[in-house]
Amino acid sequence: MAVKMRYTKMAYTNPDDMVFGEAPNPIKNYGLDLELGAGYVVPETNYAPRPGSEASKMKLVNEYRHITKDILERCVTIGLPTMQLETEHVFQMTNDPSWGEAVTKKQFELMKKFNEEYGIKLALRHTPGDIRRDELAPAGLREDAEHDYPNKMIATVEACAKAGASNISCETVGGKEILDYAVARQDLKGILFGIGCLGSIDMEWVWSQIVDTVNKAGTSCIPGGETNCSGANTCMFVAGGLLDNNLPHVYAIIARAIAAGRTLVCYECGAKGPGKDCGYEGPIVKAVAGVPHAQEGKDATCAHADVMGNLIAQCCDLWSNESVEYHSEFGGSTVQVWAQALGYEVALMNAAKQTGKDKVLRDLYVAADLYRDPQPYVLAYFNAFKVGQAIVENGNDVYLRAKAAGETAAKIVDEANKKGELKLTKFERKALDKALEELASFPDSMDAFMDECIKEYSEKVDVFNPKNYGL
Repeated sequence: MAVKMRYTKMAYTNPDDMVFGEAPNPIKNYGLDLELGAGYVVPETNYAPRPGSEASKMKLVNEYRHITKDILERCVTIGLPTMQLETEHVFQMTNDPSWGEAVTKKQFELMKKFNEEYGIKLALRHTPGDIRRDELAPAGLREDAEHDYPNKMIATVEACAKAGASNISCETVGGKEILDYAVARQDLKGILFGIGCLGSIDMEWVWSQIVDTVNKAGTSCIPGGETNCSGANTCMFVAGGLLDNNLPHVYAIIARAIAAGRTLVCYECGAKGPGKDCGYEGPIVKAVAGVPHAQEGKDATCAHADVMGNLIAQCCDLWSNESVEYHSEFGGSTVQVWAQALGYEVALMNAAKQTGKDKVLRDLYVAADLYRDPQPYVLAYFNAFKVGQAIVENGNDVYLRAKAAGETAAKIVDEANKKGELKLTKFERKALDKALEELASFPDSMDAFMDECIKEYSEKVDVFNPKNYGL
């Protein structure tokens, strides 16, 4: 299993060309009459079934039938021309591929009906859960003698691709055992090792199989995209908001930049996009790969807080709510409420495109959050582009590009702070100085860094098993 290529040049030559609803590599003939990154933005509603609905396959399928019908009816009711649905699997749907298949079939059946009757353009993303467990023998991420989770995951990919999904995406967990240890200790070496090295190695192993399986399914389904939810999002959530200091925010954005190199691996394996919504590294990934990308921000407050809710919309191709549990609200079911919120925000984006004001709206999104925190500052499209350049300059080496991305992010923050553009607390400034020193001290050889880290973390992290990564 190997990647098909490595990114050594940017998809864009000018960061000002990065804008929502357009991608250098758009997706055509997608889903039910949709295109992505082809001149308009699409809302994407994400949801979770109520606890207890997983008690039986029939009950779970019925829950997703209600969810799907509610979303589609609200779209038609308020006149939304497009919608993508994302079904992130609960455990049972990936553990037993027939469950994921049954849910996909029912959703696609309803979506086809609405497409034919009302002309609404639709697509369905299915995201099987990464149910692998690294602690299982002999090497749980690759070979699990007790539960066979790795093979069940790929079997579910195939089942859903054949049952009507428009794309298959994933949120792989490789490197998380190191990342979790490192985040708790503000250990930048562990963050780089966990996300940039182990995460990239595991991505290649998983995504080679996903791409091959989807391409052989014999349907119009495509291999979609990824997010470093298990790593960079963990850092973002532990870092928290402006009242929190469990993890420096500068570490969170360094981790996010490192994660971009990891997330690119799925496209190097042959994935086509769209990228996943909770991948806040999306602007960096899009700058490099040019694939359409989903993002979430201010309309994902049903799921979590962030410090860049406007800015992150700057160059999205789909706009998502992250996830919401299905139940009733005053305005309808939760999925109807959030589908409507997404739809109206996307309508504004598309009106801006149609009137030639898309870059004006993009820059207003950016201006709203740019100086709020180091994270939005680095992810602003013109700085995300710089991080992307650092990645492609080292594109053939997953370690060196991850290291370069982290260093570039840290230097962007350092320069902005020294210019007086971006304020940092004493806590953040001290952390940034430490990060710059540490990043510069790491070896310029992946072999040297890996040897050092394998020895160190094999002693420190009980569940770390190099065999999970073919090492």
